[in-house]
Amino acid sequence: MARAFAYCRVSTADQTTDNQVREIEAAGFAVDAKRVVTETVSGSVAAMERKGFAKLLDRLESGDVLIVTKLDRLGRNAMDVRGTVERLAADGVKVHCLALGGIDLTSPAGKMTMGVINAVAEFERDLLIERTQSGLARAKAAGKVLGRKQALSQSQQEDVRRRRAAGVSLGTLAKEYGVSRSSIQRIEQRAGP
Repeated sequence: MARAFAYCRVSTADQTTDNQVREIEAAGFAVDAKRVVTETVSGSVAAMERKGFAKLLDRLESGDVLIVTKLDRLGRNAMDVRGTVERLAADGVKVHCLALGGIDLTSPAGKMTMGVINAVAEFERDLLIERTQSGLARAKAAGKVLGRKQALSQSQQEDVRRRRAAGVSLGTLAKEYGVSRSSIQRIEQRAGP
């Protein structure tokens, strides 16, 4: 007989997984309390790298069902979610997502749904990249200097280069100007040979 597990995740300690557990119960899934895995970890951390999810993987067996309320509980990234679902499917575990009507993501209809979601996610990523590049090009054309503001003025940078050429140490200059040693090194590198 298939065992049902629930995976409930929140991103910060001031949030609670209680609503997710109630949602799963309201959807008609009877999940034994010892099979409800909850954890507090950012969705940006890949599912396989989360401690709670890794322990859950060790408990799951072929024929089991894993229930999540939304896809973003498995991961924020569509590629991570797809990889996680494929890994579970390869182990014979069905994955039900309540936000998608309780569909089993390992079934043919679920795979199609995941394909559509992945295509939309890739499209959105491409649009974001396109908008970002367009905005950067527009800013550059308007004469804006891109990147982080320089820690030292041009005259200070020239002084650093001159004094480094005279043998003054990185540490001495970094301390004098209130910057890191790597900042002094970058000033030298930008000057070239």
